[in-house]
Amino acid sequence: MKALADELNQVLDSTIAGRLLSPLGRRLYFPKGIIAQAGEAKKAATTANATIGMAYAGGKPLALSSVAGGFSGLLPEEAVVYAPTAGIEAARAAWKDLLGAKNPSLDLERVSLPVVVPGLTGGISFMADLFLAEGDTLMAGGPCWDNYAFIAETRRGASFKEIPLFDDRENPGGLALDSISSALKGAGNTVKLILNFPNNPSGYSPTRGEAERLLASVKDAADAGADVLVLCDDAYFGFFYEKDCASQSLFAGLALLHERVLAVKIDGPTKEDYSWGLRTGFITFGSKGLTNEHYEALVKKLMGAIRSSVSCANTPAQHLMLKTLADSRSASEKARFFSLLERRYRTVKQCVAEHEPHPNLRSLPFNAGYFMTFQCRGVHAETLRKTLLEQEGIGTVSFGGSYLRVAFSSVDEALIPVVYRSIYRAARELAGKT
Repeated sequence: MKALADELNQVLDSTIAGRLLSPLGRRLYFPKGIIAQAGEAKKAATTANATIGMAYAGGKPLALSSVAGGFSGLLPEEAVVYAPTAGIEAARAAWKDLLGAKNPSLDLERVSLPVVVPGLTGGISFMADLFLAEGDTLMAGGPCWDNYAFIAETRRGASFKEIPLFDDRENPGGLALDSISSALKGAGNTVKLILNFPNNPSGYSPTRGEAERLLASVKDAADAGADVLVLCDDAYFGFFYEKDCASQSLFAGLALLHERVLAVKIDGPTKEDYSWGLRTGFITFGSKGLTNEHYEALVKKLMGAIRSSVSCANTPAQHLMLKTLADSRSASEKARFFSLLERRYRTVKQCVAEHEPHPNLRSLPFNAGYFMTFQCRGVHAETLRKTLLEQEGIGTVSFGGSYLRVAFSSVDEALIPVVYRSIYRAARELAGKT
């Protein structure tokens, strides 16, 4: 079995992907065991297929009526059969086509076929398996989703470092691009970075000019001799509310930026298609120096990570995704839902404008996504969160004692002014007690 990993490593060793692999990443391979043999049999076993642990009768999988009836519109083979380790081929191909439609500058011929993973969190964790080892440092723009540190530090034993995304002294209302560039330059010969735009928790996405500057900073680090891994967490891709937001993923620019840059797009229909609980995500690799042979080797290593943990992603969720794409109602419904979220965003903007400047709360820049976040001054964010919950019946999320996140995506428009008046009032009252 070690020989299988060695074969993949030999393919990748001369590339950016090979240099970035963690010790676990180097050990990973896709075994030629039950799943691989079952895949061969699916194509060639015309008499009988006695490979996989499922129960069939007359060529159809057995399914309880309660299960089959719960997936109205899906055939039994779409509802209860195991999916291939890398995902259903039609789902992978359809998502790749969507990447091209949403990112016109992306050369689809020079990136990998997406691999299906059980949710974006699973995708990030698999990337940590492949590329993060003890002693490594994973950087992310801060404030950031708390799961990044959990995955990097607790699961992989690596270090985690936040690069401040915002600095009023450097660029009020936008990204602290000089600070981000300096952090990349100071990271040494290997840079491992995760970028999440639209950002959770701030709700900010780069403008077109900022996106160009970010790409230039990554290229500068690569030009200086660093190997750069950029994980693009695009969970909230497409929720852009201002005209100057960059409408394409940074992955489109990173994928062919430099031979020393490996870009990974982690996305899926979870938020984009309002299907959070279906837990379906995709991993796509892109690098100027990689060929299809290299991508195939990387995908097999990812398949090894999947096979050795969750085995495969949810089958009915992938078929439901395909049916959503084919359904004539989806486009108009998504447009209507987007309009609803944009109206909430505009209402939040108005509420913030009416209350700022405020002595205790400063909103971080926000122009996209599901959230906005307050930086707390003179009041502890966790104390404010508990006060709002216990006294006002309003749920929010605190980060690191200094930040309070508000998910306007889940608040009806009519309630938004009530929520924000309560937040500003509670912060002032708590500060007055200290």
